[in-house]
Formats: sequence, C-alpha cells, structure tokens
Amino acid sequence: MSEESLTAKSAKNSIVALLFYAVNLVLQFISRKIFIEYLGEELLGLNTTISSILQFLNLAELGVGSAIGFTLYKPLYENDRTAINDIVSLQGWLYRKIALVIIAASAILLVFFPLIFVKTTIPLWYSYATYIALLFSSLLGFFVNYKQILLSADQKEYKIQYSYKSIILIKLVFQIILITFSEFGYIWWLILEVLFAIIASLTLNITIRQTYPYLGGSELSGNELMDKYPTVWIKTKQLFFHKLGGIILTRLSPIIIYGVATLELVAIYGNYMLIISGVTSLIIAIFNSMNAGVGNLVARGDKDRILKVFDELFSIRFLITSVICFTSYAMTQSFMKIWMGPELLLDNECLILFIAIMFINLNRLTPDAFINAYGLFNDVWSPIVESILNLTLSVTLGSIWGIKGVLLGVLISLFLVIFCWKQYFLFRRGFKEDIFKCLLLYIKHISIAALAYIIISPIYNIFTFQINGLLSWGLSALTYASISVMVLGLLLLIFTSGMKSFVKRMINILKA
Repeated sequence: MSEESLTAKSAKNSIVALLFYAVNLVLQFISRKIFIEYLGEELLGLNTTISSILQFLNLAELGVGSAIGFTLYKPLYENDRTAINDIVSLQGWLYRKIALVIIAASAILLVFFPLIFVKTTIPLWYSYATYIALLFSSLLGFFVNYKQILLSADQKEYKIQYSYKSIILIKLVFQIILITFSEFGYIWWLILEVLFAIIASLTLNITIRQTYPYLGGSELSGNELMDKYPTVWIKTKQLFFHKLGGIILTRLSPIIIYGVATLELVAIYGNYMLIISGVTSLIIAIFNSMNAGVGNLVARGDKDRILKVFDELFSIRFLITSVICFTSYAMTQSFMKIWMGPELLLDNECLILFIAIMFINLNRLTPDAFINAYGLFNDVWSPIVESILNLTLSVTLGSIWGIKGVLLGVLISLFLVIFCWKQYFLFRRGFKEDIFKCLLLYIKHISIAALAYIIISPIYNIFTFQINGLLSWGLSALTYASISVMVLGLLLLIFTSGMKSFVKRMINILKA
C-alpha cells in the first residue's frame, strides 16, 4: 500500500469523523441543556457519576482491544486471512471472560449503592436503573461489537461512523424529544439507551460481515490461540497499567468532586467537561483515523520516512491543538452564559486549568500514535506513577481548594508523565534519536505559538462585536479561530520543516 493511499484513507476517515462528531457535539449540548432544564442538575450529576463508576469496571478490559489492534497491523498488511480470523476470535474469547468479570463485579457493587448515594435526594431506583441500562450498553461491546477493531486497524473507521454512530445520533434526537414532551422523560431516556444500543450493534455487525465475508472464526480453542499469539497477552499485561492510568485520569475527577462537594457541582463540572472533552473527542476521532496508517508505516521500518511523517503530523496537529486552545479560552465563558446561564459559571482560574489539561491531552496524540505503532508499552511504571500522583494530588488539593485543586492535581500528573516522560520514551526507545531533538521541537513550536497569541489578540479586537446570542457567538468564535489559523499557520510554515513538508504533501495529493 502506497504512502499516498495511506494518506487518502486517513483523510477520508478524518472527514467522516469530523462530520459525525460535529453533529454529535451539537446534540450533546442540546441534550445536556434539556436534561438540566427538565430533569435537574442533581439527576445529571448522578448520571455522570454512575458513568464514571462504570468506566472503572471497564478497566477489566485490560487493554485487550489495543493489543489486538497492534497485532492486526501485520496480518492486514499481508492479507493473511487465517491470522486475521485467529486474532479476532482470540479477542472474542478474551472479551467474553472479561464481560463475566464485569457482571460479577457489578452485582457486588449494586449492593453498596445505598451507601454510595446516601447524599442524594433522588430515589434510589434511579441509581439502579441508570447503572443497569448503561451496563447493558457497555456489555454489548464485549459480546457483540468487539469485531469493530478490525475496521479501525484496516483504516475503515468511516464504516463505524456510518453503521454505528449514526444510530447513536438518532438516539440522542429521540431522547431530547421525549425528555422535553414526556412526563416520564428519564424513564424513556433509559429505555432508548438500551433499545438503540441493540439496533446500533446489529447495524455495525452487518457492516462487518459485508466488509469481511471471510470472517468466520478460528478452528483453534481460546487457549490454543493464546499459545499461538503470545504477543497479545504480553502487550495486554503492559497495556493494563496504561489503561488504569487513563481511566483514573479521565474518570476519577467527578467522583472526587462528588466526595468533596455535591452532585450539583459535579453537573457544573460536567458542563465544562462536555465542552473540553467534546472538542477533544472530536480531534481524537480525526487523528485516530490516521493511527492505522502510522502502524503500517512503522511496520515497513523506513526510519527516515517515519521521522519525516512524525514531523509533519506533529506540526499540523500542533496547529490544530493550539488554535482550539486559544479559541476555547477566549470563547468558553461567553458560550456558557448563553448555554446554561451566568449562575452556572466556574471562575477563570478553573478555565485556565481546563485549557492546560486539554492542551497536553491533545498534544500527546502524535507521540501516542507512534508509541502504539512501535508497541512501546513496557514502561508499566509510568501509568502507576501517574495514577498515584493524580489520586494523591487531586484528593489533597481538592480538599483544600475544591474543584481547582482537583484540576491542578490532574494537570501536574499529566505534565510530569505524559508531557515529559512519554516524549523521552518515544525518542529514545522508538526513534532511537537524541532527546534534544524532541526538546528543540517543543521549544520551537511553543515559542511560535506564544508569538502567535500575542499577534492574534490585537487583530481580533479589530473585528470584535457584541455577543448577544448563539449566532453572534458563533461568528465571533469563527473569526477568532480563523485569525488564529492564519497567524499561527503562517508562522509554522515559515519556521518549521514539518509544516512545509505537510503542505507540499497536500499539494501533491490535490494535483494527483
């Protein structure tokens, strides 16, 4: 497969992902607004907390999916259908065992719900019903939907968007309508959560069967497959710790905030997180569509080309990340006033912490793609350190400064482990290059971004107009983002080789 073909596939996946996630993000904002208006902040906080608890149980997945994706790169590249069947069958065998563990753990956890939700005034059956509905949707991923990893590893994620995500978007529309017009809105919300999870799973599996008609299972038993593909278990054990760190990082904060404050504050935190995580998820979806291409590139072993592609991806993704962070800082508070009202605002210091966390999380995507492609998961101590730092600092600082302390704890752990260590690990163990090259890369890009920010504000002030609704806010945000793209993009094009190379590649693709 040519590098141009890999680029074309990545572009197609990115465009489709962008469209679907943009629609999803808009629906999520509307849904959350309707949820608070008709069902209340406390019920929304309950929903957020239960989702976070369930994510901890999903830690039992151990990172099998990522290990399977890594193992599939080579068979897909070589069109080895026997190996593909074996590996997907192995994933199904492992996932069924994991699902049984999650079911058993959930049964035990439900016994303690009266103690966990003692602070809430909401009837306890709401907690049970919410957990069971969300658990059912989650378990479908282990019993039915796991084969979608094949579409991801084969750079066909756009088919997941068409077959699965489109059904989820329809679900959101119906949930919004029924919450608004039905007396039993939350009951309908739960019913639709289960019903559309089933429908989406059916359509996804029809697509998988049509795309890979030869996918029928392996003749070997689960234990025999484990012996035949030992790499899966080796990588799974390593990835377990990385998955642990990721879940603690992303799902612990609402639980800690509930511990030091109230469900209402969890809901307000969730409003900001919807903006931050919504934008982050959108960019991750676009960038992740390129990861299979990176995996195929690394499998070829051409170091010069690998380093060239890394420089290109780093520069273009840094541009997108910086523009998003600039625009989010400038426009989030005004959007929150329009969306939820001034009474549900956090202060500017919290916003700065949110933006800093988002900056690190978005800038890690390029190094992570290459770390995954190289299979560099053996630094199992790093997520352990990250988890300990995050838990200790979030609880300690959260008890002192509330939500600011929780966010600061997350930021410090991210900076030390993700921003510092992971870059060093990739350059030394993956690229086998001098770490000073990485340091210079970051210094150059961050310096250019700082210069761009200084230039952007005066230019934006020339076009500033009063924000009094969604339309004027949208125009203002678009203006700010456009100025940021032009200023920072031009500076990166002038001063970085990665951006120059990326622009040349795009011109060649358009000419072809």
